[in-house]
Amino acid sequence: MTTSRAAAFAALYAASRVSADVADHWVQTDHQAVTKGKADRDGRLACLAHVTSYVATQAATIATLASVLGIRVTPGKALAAAAISGVTHYVADRRTPVRRLAEATGKGRFYELGGPLGGAYLLDQATHHTAELVAVAILSTSTQK
Repeated sequence: MTTSRAAAFAALYAASRVSADVADHWVQTDHQAVTKGKADRDGRLACLAHVTSYVATQAATIATLASVLGIRVTPGKALAAAAISGVTHYVADRRTPVRRLAEATGKGRFYELGGPLGGAYLLDQATHHTAELVAVAILSTSTQK
């Protein structure tokens, strides 16, 4: 099957977004969610464990969808996309970088709004969505015209 890049991008982004939500909200353990932002070894390890399961969930979902739809994805582009998603997810989930970015851009009050599931969560998710957009843009360049 020949797939346009735009169609491949749309399908792959949908798979990325759905699998990211599943990984963040169903696969992630309670311990990881509570601990991953702590500024110590336990926080770093919990975040690493979460990101590992997050990237694995995304990779499995995207690989399955690509296979079912006949979308060609090269291993190099898949690795690059997974690296972008994983590294940026780790950085954002350590909490401090997103908080500092919010403060630097005048969004500090919004970050604090509604506690950890308010502005902080929304800015965290917006960061993830942006990284996923870049990752899928790279991934979809390996598809056929």
